[in-house]
Amino acid sequence: MIFAWRHPRPQQANAQDGGLCIGRTDVPVDPRRARRLARRIERSAHEHDLPRVIWTSPLQRCADVGRWLRRWGWRHHIDAALIEMDFGAWDGLPWSAIAHAEVEAWNENFAHYKPGGGESLTEVLTRVAAWQSGNHSGNQPANHAANQPGPVLIGAHAGWMRARRWLDGHKAANAALLTSATLPTAPSYGALWKLGVP
Repeated sequence: MIFAWRHPRPQQANAQDGGLCIGRTDVPVDPRRARRLARRIERSAHEHDLPRVIWTSPLQRCADVGRWLRRWGWRHHIDAALIEMDFGAWDGLPWSAIAHAEVEAWNENFAHYKPGGGESLTEVLTRVAAWQSGNHSGNQPANHAANQPGPVLIGAHAGWMRARRWLDGHKAANAALLTSATLPTAPSYGALWKLGVP
């Protein structure tokens, strides 16, 4: 089972005009929020007898939480396969600045369109499905999550978590079944999702 905690609210998340399209843009989080989430993860791990090991993406909004835990004696592993969806040229822009026609093109070809020339949802699903098995690189480290018995804790992004929850409900990454209606709603900042159970 994967215990996935969504990162704290980024400092730029409250932008006007409907917010920003934030995927791989490395936006900071308030250190106090990162520390508070790390404390919640630590309490949960203690209460449920979970390992004191966390995996995060390299983006600071996830990695900062892992760094707090490392200060308190945890093992913290950074894995690029946990990174958020790549929105290409859209990344970091206000949603209001993205051409309506481009957003509509994505809606019409939801599974395969590459927003801003970045990553399609089908590619995200493939990456997420490969992560726990360690198949995302040819050089799987000995300490990869796939080699760890029992539950795995991660500091995650909403896109990664939504893709994994979608996969939990489907036998395979069948793009024909992927629509905006079947993709789960994004978790709130700091939320815990238990994943890996269909």
